[in-house]
Amino acid sequence: MSLRVEQDGRVRRLTLAAPARRNILDAALASLLLNEIRDAQGHVETGAILIDAEGQVFCGGMDFAHPLPDGARFGLCVAELTLVLLDSSGRKDTFALDGRRDADACDWLGRHARARGFDAQALDAALPYEVPAFAGGDVYTAAALGEPLAELAIWFSNANGTLAAIRQWLATQNIDAPPVRCWPHHFDLDTLVTLAPGRTTGIGFEPGDEHYDEPYFYVSLHPAPDLATLPPLPAVAHWHTKHFTAAIAPAHRILAVNDQGAEVAAFLHAAVEAAIAALR
Repeated sequence: MSLRVEQDGRVRRLTLAAPARRNILDAALASLLLNEIRDAQGHVETGAILIDAEGQVFCGGMDFAHPLPDGARFGLCVAELTLVLLDSSGRKDTFALDGRRDADACDWLGRHARARGFDAQALDAALPYEVPAFAGGDVYTAAALGEPLAELAIWFSNANGTLAAIRQWLATQNIDAPPVRCWPHHFDLDTLVTLAPGRTTGIGFEPGDEHYDEPYFYVSLHPAPDLATLPPLPAVAHWHTKHFTAAIAPAHRILAVNDQGAEVAAFLHAAVEAAIAALR
């Protein structure tokens, strides 16, 4: 969650300040933005409200990783490449993607969306980010990916537990860390923590992207501090500075150590402490 509020004469400027996340709105940020708009509307010295954003993308959309109004949740079983819907009573409906087309998945999602009062046609809206073409054309192929998908599912599961522990530690430091979400544009797990107005750190796990062709843990810093002021990191990690600034612990270094869980936890603690020192 990151929103900068400034008053310039009679203009109230509200700036979405999470460019590393394409300024995607989650429930908390959307609520904060709405409250600031209401506050400005009731402020006699405010004649106009300007909503602005940092970065090249104004807003990448809404993060729906939280429960829907009726308590249902959509998810993905990575190991089986299966979409899952859990309703508030715990009932489950699934849709295996293997051998199916994107249109088939949209039909399944659309049926559940319409049943909950959503516009199913929104599933066909243009995405604010690029999605790589399927290797098999427009058909999902999970059969040949069984082993790597199962391995990736373990990484996600371990990362979720590790990031939850970091959130608990941050709470002991009186720092509010939002719930860990799966962000759709990179499919990473992340909690985006505001350390000061306009200053954020993203603490998360990425399964692999154009920067690293392997899973990695990261702690990003925005705005980017002077690299010379940042401390050394544990041996499993390094500072990344191309296009974004973050502490990175890639999979090949993690797998090379004996106690991988302890090393990742030590890395995250060290990197988060560096982010706090640099951004607060």
